[in-house]
Amino acid sequence: MLRSTSFTHDRLHSQGVKVICAPDKFKGSLSAPDVAKAMRRGVLLACPDAEVDLCPIADGGEGTVEALIAGSGGQRMTNPVTGPRGGQVHATWGLTPEGLAIIEMASASGLSLLKPDERDPTITTTLGTGELLQTALDAGATSVLMGIGGSATNDMGCGCAMALGVRFFNKNGSPITLPLTGGMLHNIARIDTTLLDPRIRHTPIRVACDVTNPLTGPNGAAHVYSPQKGATPEQTLMLDDGLRHVAGLVRGQIGVDVENLPGAGAAGGLGAGLVAFLGATLEPGIGLVLDALHFVSRAAAADLCLTGEGSLDEQTLSGKAIAGVVNHAGRCPVIALAGRMRLDEKQCQTLGLTAAHAIAPGQPPEVSIARAAEFIEQTTAKVVADFMRSGRIG
Repeated sequence: MLRSTSFTHDRLHSQGVKVICAPDKFKGSLSAPDVAKAMRRGVLLACPDAEVDLCPIADGGEGTVEALIAGSGGQRMTNPVTGPRGGQVHATWGLTPEGLAIIEMASASGLSLLKPDERDPTITTTLGTGELLQTALDAGATSVLMGIGGSATNDMGCGCAMALGVRFFNKNGSPITLPLTGGMLHNIARIDTTLLDPRIRHTPIRVACDVTNPLTGPNGAAHVYSPQKGATPEQTLMLDDGLRHVAGLVRGQIGVDVENLPGAGAAGGLGAGLVAFLGATLEPGIGLVLDALHFVSRAAAADLCLTGEGSLDEQTLSGKAIAGVVNHAGRCPVIALAGRMRLDEKQCQTLGLTAAHAIAPGQPPEVSIARAAEFIEQTTAKVVADFMRSGRIG
């Protein structure tokens, strides 16, 4: 037992139990919405008259669109946009009833869209991400939450900005019309934002960004991330120089200094570009997601919060999804379920969890993964039954 609650069986039974299920995905096994559904089945096994609030979560990376659509009652959209190397791809995004567009840049400009031999950040563009933003505006979005993990690009978001009306000119004064790529940044001599889609100025864009890398230098976008996207050592140096060049133009011509902004180096400099060209803000991902889901008020109305992810480990302690849930849950007790338990009781207590349980202790990983939904349902039923019996989490 990690932390007792103030609830008694009689009180809970007489008033009815409300449980909020706010898990992240179990990577390689179940999506966050599927985990939440398995939890709901377990809750209802233990307490058939319980009220269950499904609130699947994500940290702003892969799975954010799916989780937020499920957790908010939003719509799933799919639209054709320009892919990272110029061909057409079909990108999925979400729109909530409140007018929030949820976009994962990886669906339009991501590394997963390319075969290994196609990866080359000198010739990839974020143009499709900008097209997706424009599509969201056309659909009536009044605000945007964007996840920027998993990019194939290193163009500082210039391709994205082009799609929304920002114009770039070369040293001869001619407009650059081809989609800007990482290898073309040296060609830019002037930036003109006067034709930027005017809706952008009235549409808050909040970017889920959990990295703190600056735009340039040894810890910047090119040196840290471009080799993972296929860049050679020589290309890495060239890409870093290109980012520094455009950062100087942005500083001198737009009056925004993004070169050393924490998070500017995310997604090949897209973090910097979204701030410089579109006025976006960079924020921790889990906080953005929980805010969009109105998690604080939903947790305040619950007797118990169930969360979880594939592995509870050192990364959990560093402020990822489960830590965010605990920090935003207020006085609502939080229990975590995990496929793998790598934290001891003291670490879970430090995190603020009421308790934490492996869903299939002693089972081989392949069995735990294949039968995750079943194990989550069973473990949830036991946890809730214990809660109902004693008002304590054992």
